[in-house]
Amino acid sequence: MDINLFFLRIMKEHAFFLEGGFTPLHSDLARQADTFKKKYEALLTEAVTLTGGCISSGVASSGEVVTDFTLNAERATEFYTGISIDTGITRVELSLTKRVTQLNLQTLVQRVADLNQRAIAVTQSLINFKTIVLDSVLACKMFTFNYPLLIDHIRREAILFIELLTRLQNRVMSDIIGFAVEQESFWNRIMAEHAKFIRGLLDPTERSCSKQPITLEFDLLTAEALALHRQINLFPQVTQKSLERTVGIRDFKRQGTEGILACRIRSVILPLLADHTLREANHYLRLLRIFSMSA
Repeated sequence: MDINLFFLRIMKEHAFFLEGGFTPLHSDLARQADTFKKKYEALLTEAVTLTGGCISSGVASSGEVVTDFTLNAERATEFYTGISIDTGITRVELSLTKRVTQLNLQTLVQRVADLNQRAIAVTQSLINFKTIVLDSVLACKMFTFNYPLLIDHIRREAILFIELLTRLQNRVMSDIIGFAVEQESFWNRIMAEHAKFIRGLLDPTERSCSKQPITLEFDLLTAEALALHRQINLFPQVTQKSLERTVGIRDFKRQGTEGILACRIRSVILPLLADHTLREANHYLRLLRIFSMSA
């Protein structure tokens, strides 16, 4: 359920960002993206219902499902774009409590497995949609206001979501160190790309917000995490550095989200995109804290 609560919202917002990036010429694609958004809203609503009003304490305190900014970010983004967002889901998620669900375990396992399977199917369709859009943009057959790298970026996140759900469905258990190396390689690259997107979407006058050092740090950390396959003895050091750097970029994103919502930062960053990247940093931080205990 932790995986679904995090990733279903991320996928829903991916569809939203795609929808908002299309020009009137491709209104048909915008409608397809909106359909994906609504499918994920339905799946996320079901996931929240399945929790029985509960959430694991680690996820509840991480800020990866929703943050203090999410609801206002959704309202502001809906105002700016005219694209509807079901803020009711967010209000319910903000009220989730840190306790164990009272649902029958056997019933819950089957219902979650069913949810997983439907999420896999919808996400595979979304990956196909993202691939079509990316290929068209790269072939100069389509224009969108989303960077090609961003489309590739969100496509990789969708692939990871399917991989994680498929492992759960097949009861595949990974050793913690192997899983940590895989996740650090993935999320360090994601954090580096977030820094690049932020730099590219800020107004040129916002020089003080440029985070070139963070970009370089995470590019190096990505290479170091990939090298762990050959030098696993360096795992503790790489994990600790990843943790420290991710705290830094998380704090930067939190300040940026707050500044964008308060209209203090000039950019073409939607408030929901800022909050989206903050939640991903929060998710990665929770994983890194788990990994650091195994280092």
